[in-house]
Amino acid sequence: MVGCICKTMKILILEDDKLFNDTLEDFLEEEGFETVTALDPYSALDITYEQKFDLYLFDVNLPYETGFSLLQQLRDAGDKTPTIFLTSRNDKVSLTQGFDAGADDYMKKPIDLDELFLRIKALFRRQIRSDKIQLGEYELDITNRVLTHNSKVIKLGIKTMDLLILLFNANEEVVSMQRIEEQLWHSNEEISLGSVRVYIATLKKYFPNIENIRGVGYRLLLL
Repeated sequence: MVGCICKTMKILILEDDKLFNDTLEDFLEEEGFETVTALDPYSALDITYEQKFDLYLFDVNLPYETGFSLLQQLRDAGDKTPTIFLTSRNDKVSLTQGFDAGADDYMKKPIDLDELFLRIKALFRRQIRSDKIQLGEYELDITNRVLTHNSKVIKLGIKTMDLLILLFNANEEVVSMQRIEEQLWHSNEEISLGSVRVYIATLKKYFPNIENIRGVGYRLLLL
């Protein structure tokens, strides 16, 4: 093994070549990662609605649509999960297209698995460093989804944490109720507006600078 990462990171592998998909899965699990695999973009999209990941590994040339198109859909929906493209394309236009879609890294096939591991590890380290944010007296660790005050962990429910991260990522812009509903509930879940009010009330105990824009949504003012 090349090495290990202390926290078990969860990776979604989207690769339509079954043999290569299995190879990636076996290698990454041996290196200590948790993996979920998909062979087509529609299946991968469904999986992202049901589970949260620390990294996406996306092939580019896929049935139905490209990995670029899939990532663009995810980014447009507010999904900021770090993404590495794995592709046989070697032209600069494709490289530009991949980064424009929101990719964090880009590897050309054939893939050296040891190099892939090193790139993943470097990406996670950058993400962890950049995702610990100071919010007044509180520290929000987006990567590990932990809120602390004076090193003491504040326990928040899953959807309450989702809402806090959503408000933070909006950078003081108003987050509409429609967007909150889309981000907090999967398509097969029943939406509860009453629950949103409960989540907001919980967050306001720590962040009274959350504003209710009547009839529109909420925003977090960054002090």
